[in-house]
Amino acid sequence: MSSHSLEQVLLALAAVILLGRVLAIVLKYFGQPPVIGEVLAGIALGPSLFSWFGFEASPLLPKDVAPYLSIIAQLGVILYMFLVGLEFNPGQIKSQVYAAVAISHASIVAPFLLGMALAWGLYGQLAPEGISFLSFALFMGVAMAVTAFPVLARILTDRGIARTPIGVLALSCAAVDDVTAWCLLAFVSGVVKSQTGGAVYVILLSLLYIAAMLILVRPIAAKLIARSSKNGLSATAVAIIFAALLLSAWTTEYIGIHAVFGAFLLGVIIPHDSHIAKSLQAGLEQVVVVLLLPAFFAYTGMRTQIGLVNGWEQWLICGLIILVASLGKFGGTLVAARIAGLDWHTSSSLGILMNTRGLMELIVLNVGLDLGVISPTLFAMMVLMALATTLATTPLLVLLERKLLPASLPSAVA
Repeated sequence: MSSHSLEQVLLALAAVILLGRVLAIVLKYFGQPPVIGEVLAGIALGPSLFSWFGFEASPLLPKDVAPYLSIIAQLGVILYMFLVGLEFNPGQIKSQVYAAVAISHASIVAPFLLGMALAWGLYGQLAPEGISFLSFALFMGVAMAVTAFPVLARILTDRGIARTPIGVLALSCAAVDDVTAWCLLAFVSGVVKSQTGGAVYVILLSLLYIAAMLILVRPIAAKLIARSSKNGLSATAVAIIFAALLLSAWTTEYIGIHAVFGAFLLGVIIPHDSHIAKSLQAGLEQVVVVLLLPAFFAYTGMRTQIGLVNGWEQWLICGLIILVASLGKFGGTLVAARIAGLDWHTSSSLGILMNTRGLMELIVLNVGLDLGVISPTLFAMMVLMALATTLATTPLLVLLERKLLPASLPSAVA
């Protein structure tokens, strides 16, 4: 990296961090999570906004900084997915396993099938050249099925309902949803990167690696953590954990899925309530969220060219994508929740909450663009869908609470 490139990267990071924080503070007054402001900052500093003023590229995010931002962004996302894995609490699901599993899988299956159906109409117009319909349709299904567990948790906390029955159920459903969605993404990545025979090989290796981590490595890690000192993490322990994190990410990347899956999986196998997990979260969260993730938002903003969505037909397609994504998530969750015995108000609230996509959707979309399975135009449309569905969560919840505020929550979610 030249001195000039370093200057540009440092300036770009500083700009997206500061603008993202300003927008996050402003949007907080409208009940929106900080991630919305950070995503908008990345888009505002990218080519989408500056192209309206006659610039070919953003002066703050020039094209030659993209390779360097990409590396920082990938590292930030790997660490972030590790933290998401650390937060995964299997015990939270045990108390209401039937409802959580049934609702979460319905909230995946419905948008997944609708996404594949939508892919049939979009394939000829928006699929990259040379990509198979199967790969395109499978990815569209996964992209429609994602729920943002961390953003959902932030919304529930901000509204003071994270520890209520509906809050616990929503987080449980989102946790199961996340794990299932990432397994599906691993499967799709294997299909995209390989021919049919190679895809089977990649999928088998992925399943073998997941089984080895959960069955062999997790019990060993739990025993070692239980025996370790509770006075804090030593430098040696931190070095071992980071080395394991990078090796796990490298392994899944080498297998042919994606590095973020390996990072997430390592986080999952570390007991979420252990002193090590809590120390890692306390030490990493601010650095990752405040410093490294803005690089991901800047990189996403550079790749999001809203100007490619040109003409009423393409804006109509963008609106259709938002509608299908919302109906699939809301409808699948609502029907499953009703079948599980929840009332209409609780079921509707869960449907709205599960439609939150946020950062997790952006990670999935960047994986799809890296794999070459979606075009830059469709990438821009899907980014707009992620923003729209996340922006809608809080206002819709407020509207529902005003119209149908229940005296008490049903015992079915207790």
